[in-house]
Amino acid sequence: MVQLIMPKMGESVAEATILKWLKKEGDRIEMDEPVLEIATDKVDSEVPSPTAGFLSKRMFEEGQVVKVGEVIAMIAAEGATATTNTSPTVAPAPNATPVVTPTSTPAPAVTVAQEEISRSSTSGKFYSPLVRNIAKEEGISMSELDTISGSGANQRVTKQDLVKHLEAKKNGTIPAPVAQTQTTASISASVQASSPSVSIPSGNNTEIIEMDRMRKLIADHMVMSKHTSPHVTSFVEADVTNMVKWREKVKGDYEKREREKITFTPIFIEAVCKSIRDFPMINVSIDGNRIIVKKNINIGMAAALPSGNLIVPVIKSADLLNLNGLTKMVNDLASRARSNKLKPDEIQDGTFTLTNVGTFGNVMGTPIINQPQVAILATGAIRKKPAVIETPEGDTIGIRHMMFLSLSYDHRVVDGSLGGSFLRRVADYLEKFDVNRVI
Repeated sequence: MVQLIMPKMGESVAEATILKWLKKEGDRIEMDEPVLEIATDKVDSEVPSPTAGFLSKRMFEEGQVVKVGEVIAMIAAEGATATTNTSPTVAPAPNATPVVTPTSTPAPAVTVAQEEISRSSTSGKFYSPLVRNIAKEEGISMSELDTISGSGANQRVTKQDLVKHLEAKKNGTIPAPVAQTQTTASISASVQASSPSVSIPSGNNTEIIEMDRMRKLIADHMVMSKHTSPHVTSFVEADVTNMVKWREKVKGDYEKREREKITFTPIFIEAVCKSIRDFPMINVSIDGNRIIVKKNINIGMAAALPSGNLIVPVIKSADLLNLNGLTKMVNDLASRARSNKLKPDEIQDGTFTLTNVGTFGNVMGTPIINQPQVAILATGAIRKKPAVIETPEGDTIGIRHMMFLSLSYDHRVVDGSLGGSFLRRVADYLEKFDVNRVI
């Protein structure tokens, strides 16, 4: 009998939800054949079988949350007799967290109501199931948890961080909670509590559509970002005629040589990387009253999925790639995003995000910051417009390719001077694009 284990789906992923079983108990399975579909906070994925045989027993049902490393199924190897579990319910694995259904026996009432510890906070921090359980047992509130500095990946709070906090609290040496974090949390809670309920008219003129899992995550993330960061948006208009002419000149030969297309997106990303090097304080995040400057430049590119949802694959160390490398990375990530084949590590650790609203014919937009980043750039549609051209002989009117760039930034740490200067620098790099460049 072979155990099918819940795989580790990324550095910071501790659990996954079973979306759908692709095999029933007793079904034959080939090696590497998908057995079930799972979902994490980051991405959906399939879990393949490590061996050929029969699905002997499913340890969890659809909708249940399973920790990484738990046994999710038993597979009888080749030659063994397939057995099925005739029980109407599937027994959870040891230490698994059962999902409460409407038919479950209600838990006994407690005298003291405990605050629910969410997986993510309004400040953009994420908490593992172990940290949430310890916090709940020790009576640590969400606002207090937000004040703890994390030593894990992406400043995540670990078990050791929580233990140190509890010891300091017991010894009376704990610092006072950061007032700003408490205020953000209280504002978020009050807004959610005061959200008006929508009356649904009766009749056939209304259709009700339940949000899918990804849309719920996007909605929560967007609301959290607005509550966390005071958004400011700056705009510039750029003359990108040289960039457009260059692409028109090279795109045919490039496609024949590389067997793929070159779009404007890698050019935008290259300009962003150069500008971040010039203004590194755009490439930061905030932890309480501390500013965390990121040395790596990891550019997220917002991509629309066929379902209408959004996903943001990340190009790691984008500043170290040349234009050809960026083009291949952009095309590969965009293609796999549309086919839902991204790996968990490919959609995390971004330090700056680019979204191309021009794809939809929009000339500009006011994007929402992708927490815990502090800025996001939107590129608008490129359009031919009459413009003033300065020449040594004097000014003249000509037809130029123009586009708007808009930068939304977190005013807690990015002031208008920094945000505006950075945006202007991106436009400068695009306007000065070398029409004789070789790729």
